[in-house]
Amino acid sequence: MLTERKITLQQTPYVKCATIYSDPDVEPRAHILYFHGGGLLYGSRTDLPEKHLLTLTGKGFIIIAFDYPLSPAAKLGFIRDDILSSINRFIESPDAYTVHQLPYFLWGRSAGAYLCLLAAASGSLVQPPLGILSYYGYGFLTDGWFNVPSRYYQTLPAVPESCLEALPDYMHADGPLDTHYSAYVYARQTGCWKSLFYDGREKFFFLDFSLRNCDTLPCPIFCAHSMRDTDIPFQEFQALCQKYQAQRFIASGDQHDFDRNESSPLTQRLLVATLRFLDTCLL
Repeated sequence: MLTERKITLQQTPYVKCATIYSDPDVEPRAHILYFHGGGLLYGSRTDLPEKHLLTLTGKGFIIIAFDYPLSPAAKLGFIRDDILSSINRFIESPDAYTVHQLPYFLWGRSAGAYLCLLAAASGSLVQPPLGILSYYGYGFLTDGWFNVPSRYYQTLPAVPESCLEALPDYMHADGPLDTHYSAYVYARQTGCWKSLFYDGREKFFFLDFSLRNCDTLPCPIFCAHSMRDTDIPFQEFQALCQKYQAQRFIASGDQHDFDRNESSPLTQRLLVATLRFLDTCLL
């Protein structure tokens, strides 16, 4: 039986919460710290499909889904440090979340996967995870996709710059689709995406916020990606896998978050492969 519990972790500079998913009828085996996607501009910690939650908690994994602040109100350096704070706080005070003393994994989808990889690459984690689940993640390893207009998004109706006015100018963690998604579409249509979450020098972006200078990660990674992903090029996935000898799951098709279709055989196969990776790391 799936249960969920929400806890508030802090009130300032923004209200940070976490939602804990578990199955009390199953012997717990490990924690999975989850960070959502949304291009750093939108999204919510509660975006995991029910099938994912039921499958993983039913196999003994306790999922803790965290908030993090969104851009453009929060810039990338602050977001990274916030992610590190969430992970390290869990490592140092696990009893604030659960009664079980268990190893942990990191799991992110899209931008959340990027943040998990960035946290692991930083060398600032008190204790490394047993592994990282990267669903259609990236590390800004390849050029020519994140700071130029997207061919795919340019096929959609043009979104005006005025859409940015709908975004709060104060720090916040929840980015609903109806108010925030248009900002991401605008950013990808115009090629200004990076400028909305990073305003420093180009040199330091690649030094501090890409994986280009990180030769090894402190744990194995599992990477899943669509062959014709509309948001993150397949070449970025290939570069990530090659650099870190990742376990791969390749989906045919062109959906970015292909696993949102809970009835798809692809989603079922992805979850089976995910559990196989987790099991191997726990051996």
